[in-house]
Amino acid sequence: MKTTPKALHTLSATEAARLIATKAITSEALVRDCLDRIESREGDVQAWAFIDRKHALAQARAADARPAAGLLHGLPVGVKDLIDTVDLPTSYGSPIYIGHRPAWDAPCVALTRAAGGVIMGKTVSTEFAVMNPNKTRNPHDLRHTPGGSSSGSAAAVADFMVPLAFGTQTAGSIIRPSAYCGVVGYKPTHGMINRVGVKALSDILDTVGTIARTVPDAALMAAAITGRRNLLVDESAAAPSGLRIGICRTHEWGQALPETVEALESAAGRLDTAGARVGDLDLPAAFGSLVAAQIDVMFAQQAASLAWERLMHWDKISESLRGILEAGLKVTAERFDSAEGLARDCRRALNDVFGDCDVLLAPSAPGAAPEGLGKTGDPVFNRMWTLLHVPCVNVPVAATAAGLPVGLQVIGRLGDDARTLAAADWVHRTLADADRQ
Repeated sequence: MKTTPKALHTLSATEAARLIATKAITSEALVRDCLDRIESREGDVQAWAFIDRKHALAQARAADARPAAGLLHGLPVGVKDLIDTVDLPTSYGSPIYIGHRPAWDAPCVALTRAAGGVIMGKTVSTEFAVMNPNKTRNPHDLRHTPGGSSSGSAAAVADFMVPLAFGTQTAGSIIRPSAYCGVVGYKPTHGMINRVGVKALSDILDTVGTIARTVPDAALMAAAITGRRNLLVDESAAAPSGLRIGICRTHEWGQALPETVEALESAAGRLDTAGARVGDLDLPAAFGSLVAAQIDVMFAQQAASLAWERLMHWDKISESLRGILEAGLKVTAERFDSAEGLARDCRRALNDVFGDCDVLLAPSAPGAAPEGLGKTGDPVFNRMWTLLHVPCVNVPVAATAAGLPVGLQVIGRLGDDARTLAAADWVHRTLADADRQ
């Protein structure tokens, strides 16, 4: 019986990299197939702020004509429209910057090119990566939000337009859209990926990360641009020896919807059966104030970081963002310092909080993607972890009866990204295997 070849645009990044390395496929063929997928689906999903087909194909041909440059050689990559690119417009999701052409690449983009990546275009961001939605829709159901602010990146990867894309997170902008769109989102330890050339919102919170369809792919992209090869994940590896997982419902558990409650409870049992040591982990009382602290830090720093736009282009700022900026201006220095002090204290306590757990498993979002395109969903289950600077990986683990994805996040200790990624990959594969049985 003759088998049908796998469509190139559906390949994982690691699969595609192997095939390009052995010359079984070319980068040009892969990029062309992804571009055709974009052309056929973009009218519905609207994941892209800017695409240049000729430029993408020219990069792919150049990759095919030279020896392998790095881990991303010949692979298509989407870049969130919050990140500067020298050869593509960067609008930061705002009408203030329509047609803006940076004079340089952000380091994460420059290093992606140096590692052989093909920059396909700019994926849609919400306005300045805050809460005001842009045009992107959830590819699983166009009536539902894809989340934000990395809405275009998550939707493009979920819809097989590209295998890899950049996201950024200040509250929940990698983890939440990844959960809503059913893909893997990796928010590294704060500062691991250089964030120069990314439109700044909060020095304390802003984090550059990666979005892919598998954990090894997300790790591959991060390893390529950080030089940290220890992040690479062996797709065939067995469970990390003696993996200890803490089930962390957090102080916000009352806001979890039934699908998230079911996903976490089910995952705990299945992972225990699969060989992990699983137990409940309760956070100290002080951690219950971290969500409010994150909001104070974020709002205050957003108001400061967007001072020029606020003072010079108020009329081009959305009503929802105006409200956030006005709220940020009301955060006193005393409130800000108190919030930051609490965050520092809780970071220092993290090792004791983790105890003997290697990683924690917690909700990625209250539930599946809400219906409607007027909001991007609630980052309540992301704010604390972003403020704590720890690595987080969303993995899709379930789906609602309507077919909308439900995700959970694997959370590691500060700087322990390699173990966090390895654990997330095992969790993802274990829960996916259980669903297939």
